[in-house]
Amino acid sequence: MEKKTLITVLGPTASGKTAFAAQLAYRLNGEIVSADSRQIYRQMDIGTGKDLSEYIIKGNSIPYHLIDIREPGEKYTLFNYQHDFHNTYSDILSRGKRPILCGGTGLYIESVLKGYNLPDVPANPRLRLELEEKTVEELTGILQSYRPLHNTTDTDSKKRAIRAIEIEEYKSKQESSATTFPPVESIILGLDIDRELRRKKITTRLHTRLEEGMIEEVRLILDSGVSPEDLIYYGLEYKFVTLHVIGRLSYGEMFQQLEIAIHQFAKRQMTWFRGMERRGFVIHWIETNLPMEQKLQLAYSFIAKE
Repeated sequence: MEKKTLITVLGPTASGKTAFAAQLAYRLNGEIVSADSRQIYRQMDIGTGKDLSEYIIKGNSIPYHLIDIREPGEKYTLFNYQHDFHNTYSDILSRGKRPILCGGTGLYIESVLKGYNLPDVPANPRLRLELEEKTVEELTGILQSYRPLHNTTDTDSKKRAIRAIEIEEYKSKQESSATTFPPVESIILGLDIDRELRRKKITTRLHTRLEEGMIEEVRLILDSGVSPEDLIYYGLEYKFVTLHVIGRLSYGEMFQQLEIAIHQFAKRQMTWFRGMERRGFVIHWIETNLPMEQKLQLAYSFIAKE
């Protein structure tokens, strides 16, 4: 059997993925490939939790990829991610380094490991113009006419709903214009965190990010010309902090609603990862509250077996 060259580190938000993956990369001569759908954007640092200081181990900078590669407001699709991942993956291997995929965006991770066959859907200006006047509820109904809705992510905002309809309309009229990306064999390490501990860490981290200037970060992005709806599109911190900045939520309302949304997001992440296991992926779970050296030793043992 061919050796699995890729290591994947996944887990819900606040599980310590970045620090663990960086330590693993330091010891295995590796480089990190981000699997985070929002860390691709420049300026969006505090709200996405880039934590770039964690990539410095004993004075050594661990190389990372697919972070800060787009401007806020730019369109970035799953197809774009697959393309960027495979270019990066090949480059890392060509230099004799170990690629480590790290993140919490389950769709990005699974699309790479399974080799999703996706169309690169172009914009449809005429369709967008027709849909722009409709409400989110009307757009949701249109989207449901194409396919069942398994979650509310695609209808979080008008922009998301319109894009989802645009994709479904395109797919309904195409035979097959998709680019095929091969599946990638990977050892998968999952960081497991107790639900109550996860909730405490999420709340503590939210307080910290607000103290570090998350509201000012959103103001600066808006001042740079990004529209409120474009920022709201990214969800979570950028949705609720933007609503606060433009005066639609008080600070207290923003904090409470955002805290609840992050807890719900973490739950959805774990649901996705458990679903991956049902779909045939083997995830080696490691308790996140173990000492770092113990977590690394467990990781080495799982890697050695494969």
